[in-house]
Amino acid sequence: MFAYLVRRVVYTLPIMLGVALVCFALVHLAPGDPLVSVLPPDASAEMQQQLRSLYGFDRPLPEQFVKWLARAAQGDLGASIASGRPVAAEVGKAVGNTLRLALVATLIGFFFGCLFGFVAGYFRDSWVDKGASFLSVVGVSVPHYWLGMVLVIVFAAQLNWLPATGAGPGGSDQWAWDWAHVRHMILPAVTMSVIPMGIIARTVRALVAETLAQEFVVGLRAKGLTDLGVFLHVVKNVAPTALAVMGLQLGYLLGGSILIETVFSWPGTGFLLNSAIFQRDLPLLQGTILVLALFFVLLNLLVDVVQTTLDPRISRA
Repeated sequence: MFAYLVRRVVYTLPIMLGVALVCFALVHLAPGDPLVSVLPPDASAEMQQQLRSLYGFDRPLPEQFVKWLARAAQGDLGASIASGRPVAAEVGKAVGNTLRLALVATLIGFFFGCLFGFVAGYFRDSWVDKGASFLSVVGVSVPHYWLGMVLVIVFAAQLNWLPATGAGPGGSDQWAWDWAHVRHMILPAVTMSVIPMGIIARTVRALVAETLAQEFVVGLRAKGLTDLGVFLHVVKNVAPTALAVMGLQLGYLLGGSILIETVFSWPGTGFLLNSAIFQRDLPLLQGTILVLALFFVLLNLLVDVVQTTLDPRISRA
């Protein structure tokens, strides 16, 4: 098992390097001048050249990439063009908010997805299975941003039960685990959890139905094992794949929350990416994309480790 884990870590290193290269290249291939947001309309050519030299935009792209990668490896992602603040500080704060929201949303989606999946798998081809499958398909099909706006209209505007925007009272972005702050998380977390819930439910349903049809389950029941004992054996067979899907969904939520965070004005990486795109803030855009991509790569590595721990057959393969 140790050799398998070492191989996975070694395989991750070139992937991380490739991710950094793609992040750098895609941002620089986008049209437009990154300094347009800070230069006055009547800026002289000398001022433009000084700013380009200050941010290193006057150097060849390979040289820019090597210097950027060397600084990023030391935790220095540069300074934001629009605000002048360190990118690492802004991204770190935003990642904390997004990770907190994505974890809660993933847990909600995992709980209800497993619940619907097990119910549908145990009662396959019945009206219960069809109802749970219908809810799963609806969850995957409904657009995030549309569902978010509907929830805001119903629960914030009409019923006035929950706040519509922000991460804390008065628009504060400082988080605390109290009811005043948790109320702001409910609507975006529920909105984010719908797609993971549908995907996990469909996955678990297929795994449970397949496991119940195998011969060892018939043998367990022939030996007189109780329904609870059979259920625990089914859970052991379903758990590795379900946890892998959960980990991947968490990674997708970390990188794909831009629309939800914009709808709810949640101060996370999606909201930060949206601002960086419209302000053409290259250092902030590069730093945010790089951190999110590396999170996804490391999350995949963690999922592999957990799967190997739960299912030794993976390491033997």
